[in-house]
Amino acid sequence: MSNTVSPASGFWKRNQQTLAPLLFLAPGMLMFVIYVLVPIFQSIWISFHDWDGLGAMTWIGVGNYVELLDDDSFYVSLENNLIWLVLYLLAIPAGLAVALFLNQTVTGIRLYKSLFFFPFVISQVVVGLMFTWFYAPDFGLFSKLLELITGEQFAVLADERFVTYGIIVAGLWPQTAYCMILYLTGLNNINPEQVEAARMDGAKGLKLLWYVILPQLAPATFIAMVVTVIGSLRSFDLVSIMTAGGPYGSSQVLSYFMYEQALSEYGFRMGYGASIAVVLFLIMMVFISLFIVRMLAQERNA
Repeated sequence: MSNTVSPASGFWKRNQQTLAPLLFLAPGMLMFVIYVLVPIFQSIWISFHDWDGLGAMTWIGVGNYVELLDDDSFYVSLENNLIWLVLYLLAIPAGLAVALFLNQTVTGIRLYKSLFFFPFVISQVVVGLMFTWFYAPDFGLFSKLLELITGEQFAVLADERFVTYGIIVAGLWPQTAYCMILYLTGLNNINPEQVEAARMDGAKGLKLLWYVILPQLAPATFIAMVVTVIGSLRSFDLVSIMTAGGPYGSSQVLSYFMYEQALSEYGFRMGYGASIAVVLFLIMMVFISLFIVRMLAQERNA
């Protein structure tokens, strides 16, 4: 009986350590290509056309982008997205503070953790409805409190000056809970020996937090930053539920503006909507690339 090994079997044995991980990654990579990379390039291609989503596409080059630069609604949406981006980052230090509070051994801490975790598990639609009622001028708790203090009611979601900030506050509630979860996980992996050594050297309070704990939480901070930036730039559901972009388009963001132009009853301008999506994608890529470059630089210097 021959003991010869087939060429295929020999190739597999020689390259098993290289091929096995690739085979495990292949299904996920295939799905990523089909459902992420291909749609990105399709959106870029569509953005150079005038298309209603059903008929033939008409090539117009950069016409959609030229029109976008002359559209006042685009600049309002872009400004609101930048406000979202800046204020949404408050969820990171807030989540860290809550995580530090919950990372203690005290009576009832599990109940406190459940209460702080609750906003993360409920739908954004539910959050939007809750805060819509919270801000309601007739019966909302916020308006009633203002009425007790100032003697007047105030409709946050009907005021062009404050509506965006009111929606952001609603979004910060679940986002803070998400950052809290990330930091709680990171705190569980902190090296207790380093903390104890720092305490023996006299470090405590803010110095201990800044020089010992936060450096070990860098991976959690990186994930929190990336997720928070993406969440602020693609904010859609809360805007849709709470104001539908109003009043008079003052609370629009780029994602809602894209939906309104491409898919709503106001028009089926797929090419114009795709150009908005491309701009939003580029903004996301700029911020995420900056975070990645900074993270890699910190790892090299460590």
